[in-house]
Amino acid sequence: MSLKTLCGRFLFRLHEHGVTASRGAAVLGRSSTRGYYNTKTPRCTDGAARVRVVDLRSDTVTKPGPAMRQAIAEAVVGDDVMAEDPTVNELQKIAADMFGMESALFVPTGTMSNLIAVMVHCRERGDEMIVGDLSHLHIYEQGGSAQLAGVHATTVTTLPDGTFDLEQLESKIRHGYPDPHYPRSRLICVENTHNIQGGRVLPLTFLQEVRALADRYGLSVHMDGARVMNAAVAQGVPPSTILQHTHTVSVCLSKGLGSPVGTMLAGPKDFISHAVRCRKALGGGMRQAGILAAAGKLSLLEMIGRLEEDHCNTKTFAQALIDCDPPLFNVDMAAVETNILRFRLQEPTFSPSEFCERMGQVDEGEEAALGQGIIKVPPLQGYKFDIVFVWIMKSK
Repeated sequence: MSLKTLCGRFLFRLHEHGVTASRGAAVLGRSSTRGYYNTKTPRCTDGAARVRVVDLRSDTVTKPGPAMRQAIAEAVVGDDVMAEDPTVNELQKIAADMFGMESALFVPTGTMSNLIAVMVHCRERGDEMIVGDLSHLHIYEQGGSAQLAGVHATTVTTLPDGTFDLEQLESKIRHGYPDPHYPRSRLICVENTHNIQGGRVLPLTFLQEVRALADRYGLSVHMDGARVMNAAVAQGVPPSTILQHTHTVSVCLSKGLGSPVGTMLAGPKDFISHAVRCRKALGGGMRQAGILAAAGKLSLLEMIGRLEEDHCNTKTFAQALIDCDPPLFNVDMAAVETNILRFRLQEPTFSPSEFCERMGQVDEGEEAALGQGIIKVPPLQGYKFDIVFVWIMKSK
């Protein structure tokens, strides 16, 4: 099915429920619900067996295709805790070379990977990291840095493009250690692409300036690069060009790259040697992990080029929302850079929860008009609508 057809059916859903743009100006739909995903099960009619589900909640809902499943089935394995799994070792070498880092470590999740990075950079309880106030690490990872690592976080204001003001950043750096009143500044964390701000790509000049500031004060820079491959594709550069401005990075394999599990943590050899210990303490030391690493190899070697399709599909969808007549949506096309689309519903009497519920319904009118029911499941992330485009990996 083409994206234009999918967009048309998306818009048809709203028209079917009588939504118009004549009752008010654009609003940013707020809701009392503040969850990471809208996990409410869509309701269907008796014709559900004919319904095709288009799940737009996140790019984490990818599923391995035949080639990836075959690689998993045929993986050569060993004990990774003993550093003897050849497939894991190969994946780590591929990642380190691709990222321009000395070494890399295969970790079960991005949340664990970011936590390990904080634990290694901030060796003493009471150390401090500087993070954006809308960063995934600060909002969506349960405060693990404080809860488990004893690391304090101070925030800078996240700007609409995912960056932050460098003067404000510099003002947050503590001076005068070991003054007993204050924590010690150790780490600056950036996020690329920026999730909450709509998949925005951090400019290379910004990263260069952050690194220069960190070097001036003896701090480290860690990038939550869960979607840094999207950033690299959008900027037309290898990931190493981006990551030369950071000390360490966490790169997710289980989002747009299509692996079922896994994140790569990369940095200097000494950093990774300490990271191995932290991974073990957090329960992330897996044994015959080559079964999972085989999927990760395919993600890094064959799937990166597919991200451009996601970006193009996102722009196509965004333009279809803009072209809707009567106008129902407010979309900032300049902010549509990668695979995340944020939009505002121009319908003040239509709540976000009602919008998501209705998008999850398939009625006889739609089937009669379109010949096939489609369920869309956009997430409800509390204060905005985000649609993340995903693709299912196909064998080549």
